[in-house]
Order: sequence, then structure tokens, then C-alpha cells
Amino acid sequence: MTHASQFYIDGQWVSPITPAWFDLTDPSTERQFERLAMGDAADVDLAVAAARRALPSFSATTAAERLALLQRIVAVYERRYEEFAETMRLEMGSPITFSRQGQAARGPAHLKAMIEVLKTFQFEQQQGTTRLRLEPVGVCGLITPWNWPVNQIVVKIAPALAAGCTMVLKPSEYSPLTALLFAEVLEEAGVPVGVFNLVNGDGPRVGAALAAHPDIDMVSFTGSTRAGIEVAKTAAETVKRVAQELGGKSANILLDDVNLPDAVTRAVAACFTNSGQSCSIPTRLLVPRGLLQDAVQIAKRAALTYRLGPTDDPATQLGPLVNRNQFERVQKLIQQGIDEGAELVTGGVGRPEGFTHGYYVKPTVFSAVTPEMTLAQEEIFGPVLSIIAYDSEPEAIAIANGTQYGLAAYVQSASQARAQGVARQLRAGNVHVNYPPADFHAPFGGYKRSGNGREWGEAGLREYLEIKSMVGFGLPEA
Repeated sequence: MTHASQFYIDGQWVSPITPAWFDLTDPSTERQFERLAMGDAADVDLAVAAARRALPSFSATTAAERLALLQRIVAVYERRYEEFAETMRLEMGSPITFSRQGQAARGPAHLKAMIEVLKTFQFEQQQGTTRLRLEPVGVCGLITPWNWPVNQIVVKIAPALAAGCTMVLKPSEYSPLTALLFAEVLEEAGVPVGVFNLVNGDGPRVGAALAAHPDIDMVSFTGSTRAGIEVAKTAAETVKRVAQELGGKSANILLDDVNLPDAVTRAVAACFTNSGQSCSIPTRLLVPRGLLQDAVQIAKRAALTYRLGPTDDPATQLGPLVNRNQFERVQKLIQQGIDEGAELVTGGVGRPEGFTHGYYVKPTVFSAVTPEMTLAQEEIFGPVLSIIAYDSEPEAIAIANGTQYGLAAYVQSASQARAQGVARQLRAGNVHVNYPPADFHAPFGGYKRSGNGREWGEAGLREYLEIKSMVGFGLPEA
């Protein structure tokens, strides 16, 4: 990767002021394959200054000009599609088939959704004698996680560009190469100088500097609830806007009229998406008590079908976790589930059979999980499904709502009307009814400690806009 030792600031690839180095490791082999330059507050100052200089001219561009820019970005991305898939395979251990069909596909999907929004979006409208005008919020600090590298980058950059904002991106140091590759795409597509800037680094040095910077008008952060709280505290000193997409512990309620084999098999697949490293996946499977034993056996059979292997093998379904810290954390949580009395159905601690290296975790299913257990309350971020029995529909809803999180929830029923009735009672920003296809226009974000603000589609665009009321704008001439 030619730019791993550089940042992208003011339209140029530049070296850090005082470089530090971070070893990038292939999580499937535990071998170092690259060194990443890490920045600090001084690099952030340069990037923010570039974004501030670029703001007046870029914020004055027309929607048509920004639309054309997004269309050029899509074209360049699609030409380099396979590079994105391979990069995410290498840096975060995403199996190549999922990397192509799941990870890399999110980039153009979100870009095209934003293009459709921008085609018809009204930045001004008349309300009586007042003119309402939506204007770019300004310079944005974008902080993204490692688990969906291009997805999380695009759902921030695309609306920021569409709104007319300028920005500084700090991607995760565990998946930075995807961000550097996307920076190359933006450069080739002709993003104006200073509009997009990238500084690699960690949270305490680069992330905190972005959140605190007086010339940053908005911070959009995706990551853990713990880190999100720190970003919000830091940003509060300068009263900047903060949008947060944080953790989740999503429930999947199976009502008693479901096709049980289909619903449970798909529940396992949803939980194991991205090797369980997703904030919105359904990690708690709520099953009527009378169907519990059958559901447990179906889940066990489904989990045992998953193929783990080298990430460059198209047949591999589950890859490793992203790094050693994450691997060890998941191992501890699995052991804690056993210690607290949950029934281990399949999987468990240790690497899968036949694996002596790589951060691979056994596909794991627990039953006899109760709502107060750690398994039911804490985000695990690995391929670990917890099955919880319930006795009535109100109890299922109470269990689903009974965590600090509220990012997503899932409901399955043979009756769409019945599922919809339950969905209305769930305290979550996204409720998925009967395993629907992805909707890239649906607002994405959470309740409670899962964050605030929304991404994706029109709601995502509005996060990057300020409202100006021009009162008396519609009055006749004196």
C-alpha cells in the first residue's frame, strides 16, 4: 500500500509531522504485512485548517455540481471494486466472498442512495412569510470503526459532500488501508483541494484532537458507547454538533406462529454476519418457551454448518476477529457465560479444531440464557448467539427493551400485522420485520446508549445541514 506512511491533507499526500508507527497484522495469520504512520494533534491542525480554507468555496457549489461529484466517485470506486474487497480481506479478516458481496458492496450502494436523495432534495422552501434554508454545518470531523470499513466511511463522507461540508477523516487504525484507498478514489474523482482530508491515528491522540478542535463544527462518531461518551464530553467544550452511532445488543423475537426451522436458521446467519462483528446484528434470540428445545437443536445444526478457513478461500464463511484484544475479550465473555450458568449448546472457548493461529472463534450458541446475564446485556462482537425463552408477548417485548442499548431489533411472525404491532413497541432505532432486504434509504441509528442522530439516505444528509429561518422573506415590497 503506497500511502500507508502518509496522510491526505489539502489535496496532497504528506508525511506526518512527527511520525509514530503501528504494525498492521493479518488477523487470519497473525503476521505483520504493513506499517501505518500515526499522527497527532499537529497533523489534525493542518488538516482542519485545510478544510476550513476550502469551506467557503465548496459550500457555495450547487447541488448539481455536488451530484456530479458523487457520480464520478461511484464510477472510480466501481472500477477499483476488487481492490476494496481484497483490502478488507487482508486488514480485518473478512472472507473474500463476504468481502466482495457484503463489505465492498456497501460503498456504491450508499453512494447511489445519496445520489438519488440529492437529485430531488430541496435545500430551500417557503413557509408562510419565512424562507427556510438548509446550509452545510461546516467542517466535520469523521471518526470511523474497523468492522465495516468502507460502509462507515461512505455513510459519513457521502452526505457531508452532498451537503457542501468539508471534512477530516480519522479511520480506525485497525482498518486504515480501506480509508486510504477511498482517499485515492476521491482524489481521482476530483474532490476539490482541502474538502476531504485524512489523518490516521488512535483515539486518544487524533480522535480526541478532532473532537476538541475549535474549528470543527460537527463530529460524527461510530464506535463503542464508552468511546462515544468521551467524544461527546470533549466536544461539549466547543458546543459542536455530535452524531453518534454506538453499540447494540439487538433482540430477535420469534413469535409462536413462525416457520421455526426457517426463522432460527436465518437468525443464526444474521447473528454470524461479519463473524459477529456488527453493532446491529441480532445476538439475542427470543423464543416461546414451548418452542425452545426445537429452536435450540435447529440453531445447533445451523451453527455447525459454518465453514471457517483462510480468508482467500471463496468457500470460507466465517473469518477471524480483527485483532488479539478482540479475540481475548470474546473468549472471556464466552467463559463468563458458562460460569454464569448458561447452557453451552455448541462452540465455546478456544480456537476451532484445526486452527493453531489466527483470531478465529468457534461459532457459539448458548441456551438457558436469562435476561440479566452478561450474555444478554453486554455487546460481545463475535459469533455468539444467546437464546432466551419467554412466556408471553409482553414479556418478550420487555426482555427486548431491557438493555442499555436500542440500535436495532428484529421480529418474525407469519402475520405481518402481528409483527408490525410488536415492532411499534420496541425501543430501537431500526426494527427489521420478517428478515427484509436492506434499505439504504432507511434512517440508521439508535435509541438510548446506542447513540443519537441518523445515517443513511435523506436522514443522513440532514445531519450535515443547519436550518436558517429568513423571517419576512416572503413579505411584499414596502
